[in-house]
Amino acid sequence: MLRMMCKGKIHRATVTEADLNYVGSITIDRLLMQAAELNPYEMVQVTSLKNATRWKTYALPGPAGSGQICLNGPPAHLFAPGDLVIILSLGLFDEQQVRQLVPKVVFVDADNRITHCQSHPLYTNDGEVNWDALQPQQAKQA
Repeated sequence: MLRMMCKGKIHRATVTEADLNYVGSITIDRLLMQAAELNPYEMVQVTSLKNATRWKTYALPGPAGSGQICLNGPPAHLFAPGDLVIILSLGLFDEQQVRQLVPKVVFVDADNRITHCQSHPLYTNDGEVNWDALQPQQAKQA
C-alpha cells in the first residue's frame, strides 16, 4: 500500500505576486525550494491562511534570495500579494519509505527569508512511531 505523506512544507510564506497571464504554476525563491527539498516541476499544494483556498500546481524556482512567491495563471484569482500561504509537498511512499521519511518544515519571516528549519523523523531508531516528537507546535503569529 502507498501512503500520501507530507514530505516538505514552507510555512506562512507571503505571496509577493499573482500573475494571471502567466502559463501556470507557482514560482518560489530557489533557496526556499532547496530548504524544503522541492524539485522544479514538483507538484505542491498551496493553502491560503486568509480564506482556506487550496490550489495544486507545480513549483518553478525563482531567483535565489528574492523572497519570490508568485501564483501564476488561474490561482491569481484566488491569491493576492500579501496573503499568507502554506506550501506543501506531498508524495506517495511505500511502508519502507515512510519509515525513512523525515519531512522538512521551512519557517520564513514577512519577507520570505528563512528564519529556521525543522526536520521531523516519523519513527524512532527502534521502528516505533515518534509520537512525542510529532506533537503540533503553537504557530508563531506574524
